[in-house]
Amino acid sequence: MEETRRLDATGLKALAHPLRVRMLGTLRNDGPATATQLAQRLGESTGTTSWHLRQLAAHGFIEEDPDRGTKRDRWWRARTRTTSLSVSDFAGQPEMLSTIGLYLLGVLEVQFTRAAGFLEASDSWAPAWLESANFSDYAMRLDPAGMDALNAELDAVIRRYRDAPPPAGDAATGVHVQLQTFPGAAGEQA
Repeated sequence: MEETRRLDATGLKALAHPLRVRMLGTLRNDGPATATQLAQRLGESTGTTSWHLRQLAAHGFIEEDPDRGTKRDRWWRARTRTTSLSVSDFAGQPEMLSTIGLYLLGVLEVQFTRAAGFLEASDSWAPAWLESANFSDYAMRLDPAGMDALNAELDAVIRRYRDAPPPAGDAATGVHVQLQTFPGAAGEQA
């Protein structure tokens, strides 16, 4: 699996749908699946997931898993581990701003649903996991270059932990890190 897919205009338009963002994230996090399995996990119809899977495949986000399934029972897998978006790639294309917004709203919806699901199931987690969870926010004053530097440093720390061998034993589980940095409303002060 490749590491990162950087979005161009065509890819961004194809992914700027909340269900497609959810489906791609599910294939990345949970591994290969069929349209039926994704429909059950995401509360959608098989016809809907099948159609969106074909769109994701047509734009190179996913591919058929050759080690699973048949012509009738198609398994799909993600082609990349992550997706990146650089708004500067769309400089001089103001018509892309709403597409960028739609894509980011889809990403935010996935992140919110994931965090809410953890909290809704809090009684099923051991106290150590609840203690380790973090839902903090920090306000500070930065310019765009400062926010870029902060994001780069946080990204480096996260990648170091992600790429390290997992701890041995039964105490480890999959962990999601959700990072959001954004400016406040006009006139808002940290």
